[in-house]
Amino acid sequence: MHTPHHHPIQGACWMLAAGISFAVVNSMAQVASINFGLPSTTVALIQYAVALVAILPYLKTLGIRKSLSTNKLGLHVFRVFLSVIGIQLWLWALAYPVPIWQGIALLMTSPLFATIGSGLLLKEKVGAARWGATLLGFIGAMIILEPWGDDFNWATLLPVGAAFFWACYSLMVKKLSSDDSPSTMVVYLLILITPFNLVLALPDWQMPTGGSIWVLLIIAGCVTALAQWAIVKAYSVADASFVQPFDHAKLPFNVLAGWMVFGWVPPGRLWLGAAIIIFSVAFITQWETRISRKMK
Repeated sequence: MHTPHHHPIQGACWMLAAGISFAVVNSMAQVASINFGLPSTTVALIQYAVALVAILPYLKTLGIRKSLSTNKLGLHVFRVFLSVIGIQLWLWALAYPVPIWQGIALLMTSPLFATIGSGLLLKEKVGAARWGATLLGFIGAMIILEPWGDDFNWATLLPVGAAFFWACYSLMVKKLSSDDSPSTMVVYLLILITPFNLVLALPDWQMPTGGSIWVLLIIAGCVTALAQWAIVKAYSVADASFVQPFDHAKLPFNVLAGWMVFGWVPPGRLWLGAAIIIFSVAFITQWETRISRKMK
């Protein structure tokens, strides 16, 4: 779909801003869990509650009451539940800790899971080219995971689990978008995410103590809101097919953040595996764009 006012430089800048924001948030979440000992569920609850408060002015511009109008409330609740499970698995991985370079690279397999799901669940036609690209992408993931290595740990599969649930979430968005507006998607996501996080956080709840950890969590929440807003802005000012490749910049941003904060240096296999994943995702994205244009 072609955006009426396509501003490529603005779109690229907003997507890069989102990538930088997520890199900052991921490092902050790891500091909260590793250095301050907070459970990942507590971090998720406070982070996204602060993000909800920070983004409320934006929600008001969408028209909250109008956006809440839907005939698919149950499906929206299930959609947000899938997103929350993905968030919890991701923050659990960061708290373990799984090195950020490995986590982000594996998280990039999410569009590949979505391709599989679109064929199996939405009954869309998935041709040999898309299946081939998906298989190639998972080979890239295996190169990064290296499950045959002596230092393999099952915790490194947590980002893959997060990628799977976020792919399921994306498929639900695709299914619901035929009936509900993007503003409805955003409003239900941000309103429902905190109650779900609260339920998951209660069993291991730990009140953060000290001003420094609260400052860290509040900044992380505000930056989370900024990241979500930046993504919406990127897709609103430029064509999706143009801005999507800039999302891959989150890998070097997160690698840099992990090195600066924790001194993590990725091995050479990261770049090979990530290059294969990025190529696969880029191929699928272009293939989808070409098919959608032919159908118009």
